[in-house]
Amino acid sequence: MSEQENIEVIHQAYAAFGQGDVPCVLAMLTEDVRWSTPGPPELIPYAGSRTGHEQVAGYFEAFGGAVEVTEFEPQKFFAEDDMVVVLGHYAFRVNSTAKAVDTDWVHAFTLRDRKIADFRVYEDSAAVVAAFTSQP
Repeated sequence: MSEQENIEVIHQAYAAFGQGDVPCVLAMLTEDVRWSTPGPPELIPYAGSRTGHEQVAGYFEAFGGAVEVTEFEPQKFFAEDDMVVVLGHYAFRVNSTAKAVDTDWVHAFTLRDRKIADFRVYEDSAAVVAAFTSQP
């Protein structure tokens, strides 16, 4: 697969995510997909490492239940071989604390046979942890 085709797959995944079409996103993943989001899972319900469709579906369920996304903008896409890296920005409000997060992020995807085999998030995890903490 070409690097441009890999970027197109990621564009499609973001479009499905933006429409709330989790089944479509899951269909774009390998069966053994690895999904990693920083932070302590005991504080941030969607944080941690997950493997396979069922666990990644749990990620989306936990994410949707924990936050209300007010802005999500993938901005720059870079590809080399089977990896796509995306720079972006998002803002969300944590449902349990009503605190807001407004930060840049990096998403790193590894693809295999036109499907996402690995996903890793890099973000200001200290800001996310602070937003999930009920203390002022």
